[in-house]
Amino acid sequence: MAEKEAHIMVRDLTMAYGDFVVMHDLTFTINRGDIFIIMGGSGCGKSTMMTILIGLKSPAKGQVFYGHVDFWGSDPPTRDRVIRRAGVMYQSGALWSSMTLAENIGLPLETYTDLSPARIREVVELKLALVGMAGFGEFYPSEISGGMQKRAGIARAMALDPEVLFFDEPSAGLDPVSARRLDDLILELRESLGTTMVVVTHELASIFAIGSNSVFLDAAKRTMTATGSPKKLLAETRDPTLRLFLTRGEKS
Repeated sequence: MAEKEAHIMVRDLTMAYGDFVVMHDLTFTINRGDIFIIMGGSGCGKSTMMTILIGLKSPAKGQVFYGHVDFWGSDPPTRDRVIRRAGVMYQSGALWSSMTLAENIGLPLETYTDLSPARIREVVELKLALVGMAGFGEFYPSEISGGMQKRAGIARAMALDPEVLFFDEPSAGLDPVSARRLDDLILELRESLGTTMVVVTHELASIFAIGSNSVFLDAAKRTMTATGSPKKLLAETRDPTLRLFLTRGEKS
């Protein structure tokens, strides 16, 4: 079996707000092509971890490597170049309500590329088709369902053909059927595009449906206690906190 290639490496990381330490001694690797789950209970620092990975908050200590680049040890222009190769789908979709879906998805292309308006329209149509929303470009966010808004948010996150996609609680607010469809879409995109996916979630169904690798952040211990395939962790862990999280207390 071919050795997996590290895409993002977190080493000896501490997350803090002032003197308050959220998590310490975090060391894990996100391999290229992973659907990597950042999981844990409320208040464990999942979203804070994502803000550090996408360049919005610096760690109190430690390093994040994108390939061989020490992300937080680099100058701002280097960090900008690295993070330009990432896309983010926020929990709410974060679409501009006054813009059509096509305008929302085209905005990063207008801002960061020299593509012509005609070429931008072509790219927008392709991204909408990839998420199963061909023909919806002229709709406004308020005219579509919550699940479709999430899909449009993914299309916008993919606008610049990122190497890694970040998802912040993608299933939040969705009914079980819509959530499962979104999980299926994430799997399809990983298979078709080979993009590395990093997903912040506490939803068990999603964790087991899509996760190929993960890290568990223990809020009580303020550190990670496990990393690896969620299914394998469930089968092998002897940590009662992790087992409780992965089963929600159900009897086996």
